[in-house]
Amino acid sequence: MNAVAKREIEAQVVDRLGYVFERHEKRPREILTSGINELDQALGGFPRGAITEIHGAASCGRTSLMLATLAAATASEETCAVVDCSDSFDLLSAAEAGVNFDQLLWVRCSDQLEHAFKAVDLLLHGGGFGLVVLNLADVPARTLRRIVSTWWFRFRRAVEETPTVLFVAAPVGCARSCAALALELKADETVWITTRSSTREDREMQPVRKHHLSLVANEPATALVAHSHLLRSLNTRVNRERPAVFQHSIGFTAQAR
Repeated sequence: MNAVAKREIEAQVVDRLGYVFERHEKRPREILTSGINELDQALGGFPRGAITEIHGAASCGRTSLMLATLAAATASEETCAVVDCSDSFDLLSAAEAGVNFDQLLWVRCSDQLEHAFKAVDLLLHGGGFGLVVLNLADVPARTLRRIVSTWWFRFRRAVEETPTVLFVAAPVGCARSCAALALELKADETVWITTRSSTREDREMQPVRKHHLSLVANEPATALVAHSHLLRSLNTRVNRERPAVFQHSIGFTAQAR
Protein backbone atom coordinates (compact mmCIF):
# COMPACT_ATOMS: atom_id res chain seq x y z
CA MET A 1 0.00 0.00 0.00
CA ASN A 2 2.84 2.39 0.83
CA ALA A 3 4.47 1.79 -2.55
CA VAL A 4 1.19 2.46 -4.36
CA ALA A 5 0.60 5.66 -2.38
CA LYS A 6 4.13 6.84 -3.13
CA ARG A 7 3.66 6.32 -6.88
CA GLU A 8 0.37 8.19 -6.81
CA ILE A 9 1.94 11.14 -4.95
CA GLU A 10 4.90 11.21 -7.37
CA ALA A 11 2.50 11.17 -10.34
CA GLN A 12 0.59 14.14 -8.93
CA VAL A 13 3.83 16.06 -8.26
CA VAL A 14 5.07 15.39 -11.80
CA ASP A 15 1.80 16.66 -13.26
CA ARG A 16 2.10 19.94 -11.36
CA LEU A 17 5.84 20.58 -10.98
CA GLY A 18 7.57 18.27 -13.41
CA TYR A 19 10.44 15.98 -12.55
CA VAL A 20 11.85 18.21 -9.80
CA PHE A 21 12.94 15.33 -7.57
CA GLU A 22 14.97 13.50 -10.18
CA ARG A 23 18.71 13.66 -9.79
CA HIS A 24 20.49 14.87 -12.88
CA GLU A 25 24.15 14.16 -13.44
CA LYS A 26 26.27 17.26 -13.73
CA ARG A 27 27.72 17.66 -17.19
CA PRO A 28 31.38 18.65 -17.42
CA ARG A 29 31.69 22.41 -17.76
CA GLU A 30 32.55 23.56 -21.26
CA ILE A 31 35.56 25.79 -21.77
CA LEU A 32 36.68 28.69 -23.95
CA THR A 33 40.28 28.58 -25.13
CA SER A 34 42.57 31.45 -24.16
CA GLY A 35 44.48 31.48 -27.45
CA ILE A 36 47.76 30.88 -25.58
CA ASN A 37 49.01 27.29 -25.87
CA GLU A 38 50.83 27.25 -22.53
CA LEU A 39 47.70 28.27 -20.64
CA ASP A 40 45.36 26.01 -22.57
CA GLN A 41 47.60 22.99 -21.98
CA ALA A 42 47.83 23.65 -18.24
CA LEU A 43 44.30 24.87 -17.52
CA GLY A 44 42.25 23.53 -20.40
CA GLY A 45 40.83 27.01 -21.00
CA PHE A 46 38.37 29.32 -19.25
CA PRO A 47 35.17 27.73 -17.87
CA ARG A 48 31.90 28.79 -19.47
CA GLY A 49 29.04 29.77 -17.23
CA ALA A 50 31.45 31.20 -14.67
CA ILE A 51 33.65 34.16 -13.75
CA THR A 52 37.35 34.09 -14.62
CA GLU A 53 39.44 36.73 -12.84
CA ILE A 54 42.85 37.86 -14.13
CA HIS A 55 44.74 40.24 -11.87
CA GLY A 56 48.22 41.64 -11.48
CA ALA A 57 50.23 44.84 -11.52
CA ALA A 58 50.55 47.07 -14.56
CA SER A 59 52.51 45.56 -17.48
CA CYS A 60 52.01 42.03 -16.15
CA GLY A 61 50.39 40.71 -19.34
CA ARG A 62 46.69 41.29 -18.57
CA THR A 63 46.04 43.13 -21.84
CA SER A 64 47.97 40.57 -23.90
CA LEU A 65 45.95 37.73 -22.37
CA MET A 66 42.70 39.62 -22.86
CA LEU A 67 43.45 40.34 -26.54
CA ALA A 68 44.58 36.76 -27.19
CA THR A 69 41.33 35.45 -25.70
CA LEU A 70 39.24 37.92 -27.71
CA ALA A 71 41.10 36.98 -30.89
CA ALA A 72 40.54 33.25 -30.29
CA ALA A 73 36.86 33.76 -29.44
CA THR A 74 36.05 36.01 -32.40
CA ALA A 75 37.95 33.69 -34.74
CA SER A 76 35.52 30.96 -33.62
CA GLU A 77 32.62 33.32 -34.45
CA GLU A 78 31.77 33.88 -30.79
CA THR A 79 29.92 37.12 -30.11
CA CYS A 80 32.04 39.07 -27.61
CA ALA A 81 31.71 42.26 -25.59
CA VAL A 82 34.27 44.47 -23.86
CA VAL A 83 32.95 46.68 -21.06
CA ASP A 84 35.76 49.22 -20.77
CA CYS A 85 35.55 51.16 -17.52
CA SER A 86 38.39 53.60 -18.31
CA ASP A 87 38.13 53.72 -22.13
CA SER A 88 41.62 52.21 -22.40
CA PHE A 89 40.85 49.51 -24.98
CA ASP A 90 43.35 50.03 -27.83
CA LEU A 91 41.79 49.25 -31.22
CA LEU A 92 45.15 49.13 -33.00
CA SER A 93 46.55 46.58 -30.57
CA ALA A 94 43.36 44.54 -30.81
CA ALA A 95 43.56 44.54 -34.61
CA GLU A 96 47.19 43.44 -34.54
CA ALA A 97 46.30 40.67 -32.09
CA GLY A 98 43.78 39.34 -34.62
CA VAL A 99 40.48 40.43 -33.03
CA ASN A 100 37.55 40.36 -35.46
CA PHE A 101 35.62 43.58 -34.79
CA ASP A 102 32.53 42.27 -36.62
CA GLN A 103 32.04 39.95 -33.62
CA LEU A 104 32.83 42.53 -30.94
CA LEU A 105 30.75 45.04 -28.95
CA TRP A 106 32.79 47.76 -27.21
CA VAL A 107 31.07 49.55 -24.32
CA ARG A 108 32.90 52.68 -23.13
CA CYS A 109 32.08 53.83 -19.60
CA SER A 110 34.31 56.92 -19.18
CA ASP A 111 35.58 56.03 -15.67
CA GLN A 112 32.04 55.43 -14.39
CA LEU A 113 32.41 52.20 -12.39
CA GLU A 114 28.69 51.94 -11.67
CA HIS A 115 27.87 52.27 -15.38
CA ALA A 116 30.35 49.51 -16.18
CA PHE A 117 28.76 47.11 -13.70
CA LYS A 118 25.25 47.92 -14.91
CA ALA A 119 26.36 47.33 -18.50
CA VAL A 120 27.78 43.90 -17.60
CA ASP A 121 24.56 43.06 -15.78
CA LEU A 122 22.48 43.93 -18.86
CA LEU A 123 24.74 41.93 -21.18
CA LEU A 124 24.72 38.82 -18.99
CA HIS A 125 20.96 38.85 -18.53
CA GLY A 126 20.43 39.62 -22.22
CA GLY A 127 22.46 36.56 -23.22
CA GLY A 128 23.90 35.62 -26.58
CA PHE A 129 27.56 36.34 -25.77
CA GLY A 130 30.33 33.78 -25.67
CA LEU A 131 32.74 36.14 -23.89
CA VAL A 132 32.10 39.28 -21.86
CA VAL A 133 35.21 41.17 -20.69
CA LEU A 134 35.00 43.57 -17.76
CA ASN A 135 38.14 45.68 -18.05
CA LEU A 136 38.97 47.22 -14.65
CA ALA A 137 42.72 47.38 -15.26
CA ASP A 138 43.00 51.14 -14.69
CA VAL A 139 40.68 51.35 -11.69
CA PRO A 140 42.53 52.03 -8.38
CA ALA A 141 42.90 48.96 -6.17
CA ARG A 142 41.34 50.71 -3.17
CA THR A 143 38.20 51.38 -5.22
CA LEU A 144 37.94 47.76 -6.35
CA ARG A 145 38.25 46.47 -2.79
CA ARG A 146 35.22 48.56 -1.81
CA ILE A 147 32.91 46.96 -4.40
CA VAL A 148 30.06 45.25 -2.56
CA SER A 149 30.00 41.48 -2.88
CA THR A 150 26.36 41.46 -4.03
CA TRP A 151 27.46 42.58 -7.50
CA TRP A 152 29.74 39.56 -7.91
CA PHE A 153 27.09 37.16 -6.59
CA ARG A 154 24.62 38.67 -9.03
CA PHE A 155 27.04 38.18 -11.91
CA ARG A 156 27.74 34.59 -10.84
CA ARG A 157 24.03 33.77 -10.80
CA ALA A 158 23.42 35.51 -14.12
CA VAL A 159 26.21 33.67 -15.95
CA GLU A 160 25.39 30.21 -14.55
CA GLU A 161 23.90 27.71 -16.99
CA THR A 162 24.95 29.89 -19.93
CA PRO A 163 27.75 29.45 -22.50
CA THR A 164 29.22 32.82 -21.47
CA VAL A 165 32.64 33.45 -19.93
CA LEU A 166 32.80 36.57 -17.76
CA PHE A 167 36.46 37.65 -17.97
CA VAL A 168 37.44 40.21 -15.31
CA ALA A 169 40.79 42.01 -15.69
CA ALA A 170 41.88 44.01 -12.62
CA PRO A 171 45.02 45.11 -10.75
CA VAL A 172 43.96 43.15 -7.63
CA GLY A 173 41.67 40.25 -6.93
CA CYS A 174 38.17 41.59 -6.31
CA ALA A 175 35.64 38.91 -7.31
CA ARG A 176 36.81 36.75 -4.41
CA SER A 177 34.96 33.43 -4.01
CA CYS A 178 32.57 34.24 -6.87
CA ALA A 179 35.33 33.55 -9.40
CA ALA A 180 35.51 29.93 -10.56
CA LEU A 181 39.04 30.55 -11.89
CA ALA A 182 41.43 33.19 -10.55
CA LEU A 183 44.87 33.78 -12.07
CA GLU A 184 47.60 36.10 -10.83
CA LEU A 185 50.00 37.39 -13.48
CA LYS A 186 53.55 38.55 -12.80
CA ALA A 187 55.99 39.91 -15.36
CA ASP A 188 59.37 38.17 -15.48
CA GLU A 189 60.96 40.22 -18.24
CA THR A 190 59.95 42.99 -20.63
CA VAL A 191 61.41 43.46 -24.11
CA TRP A 192 61.09 46.94 -25.63
CA ILE A 193 61.80 48.18 -29.14
CA THR A 194 62.56 51.67 -30.37
CA THR A 195 59.84 54.32 -30.14
CA ARG A 196 60.44 55.50 -33.72
CA SER A 197 57.41 54.86 -35.90
CA SER A 198 59.12 54.11 -39.27
CA THR A 199 57.33 50.79 -39.67
CA ARG A 200 59.74 48.85 -41.89
CA GLU A 201 62.81 49.73 -39.82
CA ASP A 202 60.96 48.91 -36.59
CA ARG A 203 59.94 45.50 -37.83
CA GLU A 204 63.46 44.67 -38.97
CA MET A 205 65.20 45.90 -35.83
CA GLN A 206 66.13 43.39 -33.14
CA PRO A 207 64.51 43.98 -29.73
CA VAL A 208 66.60 45.89 -27.21
CA ARG A 209 66.32 44.72 -23.59
CA LYS A 210 66.05 47.60 -21.14
CA HIS A 211 65.04 48.17 -17.57
CA HIS A 212 63.00 51.23 -18.48
CA LEU A 213 61.21 52.74 -21.46
CA SER A 214 62.78 55.75 -23.10
CA LEU A 215 60.28 58.01 -24.82
CA VAL A 216 62.98 60.09 -26.52
CA ALA A 217 64.15 58.74 -29.88
CA ASN A 218 67.19 59.79 -31.89
CA GLU A 219 64.86 61.00 -34.65
CA PRO A 220 61.56 62.79 -34.07
CA ALA A 221 58.53 60.52 -34.25
CA THR A 222 56.18 61.24 -37.13
CA ALA A 223 53.05 59.57 -35.73
CA LEU A 224 51.44 58.46 -32.53
CA VAL A 225 52.73 55.12 -31.28
CA ALA A 226 50.36 52.58 -29.77
CA HIS A 227 51.55 50.42 -26.90
CA SER A 228 51.58 47.44 -29.26
CA HIS A 229 54.43 49.15 -31.15
CA LEU A 230 56.38 49.65 -27.95
CA LEU A 231 55.93 46.24 -26.37
CA ARG A 232 57.33 43.44 -28.52
CA SER A 233 57.10 40.60 -25.99
CA LEU A 234 56.56 39.93 -22.32
CA ASN A 235 57.60 36.88 -20.33
CA THR A 236 54.82 36.26 -17.83
CA ARG A 237 54.34 33.86 -14.92
CA VAL A 238 50.80 32.77 -14.10
CA ASN A 239 49.84 31.49 -10.65
CA ARG A 240 46.47 29.78 -10.32
CA GLU A 241 44.84 30.93 -7.08
CA ARG A 242 41.41 29.35 -7.54
CA PRO A 243 40.66 26.51 -7.61
CA ALA A 244 43.60 25.96 -5.29
CA VAL A 245 45.98 23.26 -6.49
CA PHE A 246 49.57 22.38 -5.76
CA GLN A 247 51.38 22.93 -9.02
CA HIS A 248 54.12 24.99 -10.57
CA SER A 249 53.28 28.36 -12.02
CA ILE A 250 52.65 28.62 -15.76
CA GLY A 251 54.81 30.73 -18.07
CA PHE A 252 54.00 32.23 -21.44
CA THR A 253 55.39 34.88 -23.76
CA ALA A 254 52.95 37.52 -25.00
CA GLN A 255 53.48 38.65 -28.56
CA ALA A 256 52.41 41.94 -30.13
CA ARG A 257 51.96 41.29 -33.84
